[in-house]
Amino acid sequence: MPNFDYEAPTSLESALEMLARPGEVRPLVGGTDVIDQLKSNRRNADIVIDLKRIPELLNIEANGSGLRIGSAVSCTDVHNFTAENGGYPALSESADLVGSIHIQNRASVGGNVCNAAPSADTIPALLIHEAIAHTVSASGAREIPLIDFFAGPGQTVLQKGEILKELVLPAPSANTASAYLRFIPRNEMDIAVAGVGSLIEVDPSSGVVTKARIALASVAPTPVRAYAAEEFLEGTVIDAAAIDETADLAVGSAVPITDVRGSAEYRKELIRVLTKRTLNICLERLA
Repeated sequence: MPNFDYEAPTSLESALEMLARPGEVRPLVGGTDVIDQLKSNRRNADIVIDLKRIPELLNIEANGSGLRIGSAVSCTDVHNFTAENGGYPALSESADLVGSIHIQNRASVGGNVCNAAPSADTIPALLIHEAIAHTVSASGAREIPLIDFFAGPGQTVLQKGEILKELVLPAPSANTASAYLRFIPRNEMDIAVAGVGSLIEVDPSSGVVTKARIALASVAPTPVRAYAAEEFLEGTVIDAAAIDETADLAVGSAVPITDVRGSAEYRKELIRVLTKRTLNICLERLA
């Protein structure tokens, strides 16, 4: 592992000052990805700033306006909190899939976002719940819709000295359900070959979908929304035929590659299957 300085500030102000220093400065909230990247020389650092001791980044709360998740809140805490408070089942499910229990106890949802892996499990769930990334730097703050946060594999729109402070999810409306599923070759602790998050809001009197959100993982350079599938489903009575058509349209938003974990065609078929399954889970949750 290359040599670097290590800092562990206990205030956001101190952290931002450190992050603005010259050289390659790497923030760390869990370290489950960045430490391995440094060891394997896939990333460099002159200074590593551990953000895990800053109170503002460790806050998670829900109220009538929605859910706020500090960027250093662990996957375990996000899973437990959302499981208890309800309203965000896809996020609860996805946070429970990140690596092993040991990794979930250390890794954060914010770190999963900032690592920007196309296969990241929590990102589709955040996208369908319309998360906003709140960032901060010494020069000010920004609010970025999460769909605009990713610039490519492992790349975000964060600027030098800027960090993700928190993720803010609006409160879901009534008659809304969500679900996340992925496919992996093993039973656990593997990278998704493909993943799908779905959210629907349905008028209970007519069965018409009034809102649809579908997001895909591991089938494009960045996580993507299946806009054509969403537009078709909104205003449609949801039944088996509508779900089949929606799944076919979701496949059209996937631009996967072929690699050692699966072919492009295999990934497209997985998107079709997982879209159907997540939509049917949503219907079961609304029943």
